[in-house]
Amino acid sequence: MPAHVAFVCAMPMELSPLKRKLSLTKTRAGSLEVHTGSLEGRPVVAVVTGMGTALATKGVERLVEAFEIERVLVVGITGAVENETPIGTIVLPEVVVNSATGAEFRPEALGLGEASGKMWTTDVLITDPDTLAGLRADGVVSLDMETAAVAEVCERHAIPWSVIRAISDRASDGSIDEEVFGLSNQDGTPNPKAVAAYVLRHPSRVPAMARMAKEAKLATEAAAAAAISSASGSWRS
Repeated sequence: MPAHVAFVCAMPMELSPLKRKLSLTKTRAGSLEVHTGSLEGRPVVAVVTGMGTALATKGVERLVEAFEIERVLVVGITGAVENETPIGTIVLPEVVVNSATGAEFRPEALGLGEASGKMWTTDVLITDPDTLAGLRADGVVSLDMETAAVAEVCERHAIPWSVIRAISDRASDGSIDEEVFGLSNQDGTPNPKAVAAYVLRHPSRVPAMARMAKEAKLATEAAAAAAISSASGSWRS
């Protein structure tokens, strides 16, 4: 059986458009929940790892144990470090940096555009203006919480990997803080109790939260469409 192209997402919301566009079917590989299907007659598998480097590492290790993987595409959303890039813009970094170790990883070219800048993988929410300015000066264009960890696992197993993330928010515009960040569980699902409590404390922020949800959905749709386009081309070339 041909090896699979794997779509790796951190959160269920990032997987949703892939499931719909590719008509993926939920199944299990041992204790690992995955979604499988095909693209132009070739097998694909998608997995949600949860948020952060530890869960990303664990999830991808389990994936490569369960399936023969041809290549990995990290798909989802990312936060811009400035206020100019439009929501939904696809980010194709030249380098992905693990902020905890300084290790740098270079994704395989996708043919979707020219790669540029750095993606900064961190388990810490960064909103401090001086820190963000320093990252921008170092060539960082966006922030995420999983990609460097996925890259490390892929390189350890000699699996080609790429990242396709779309801008969903901006770290410097005040829309994301520790309280907002805490509205999601570590597995990427919403925390209903935390959301309800937040709305009670901050009813005036409900329109902003609705806008953020709309922008995140736009970004997940853009990332999924680009990932599918890239995966299609990966075996035509």
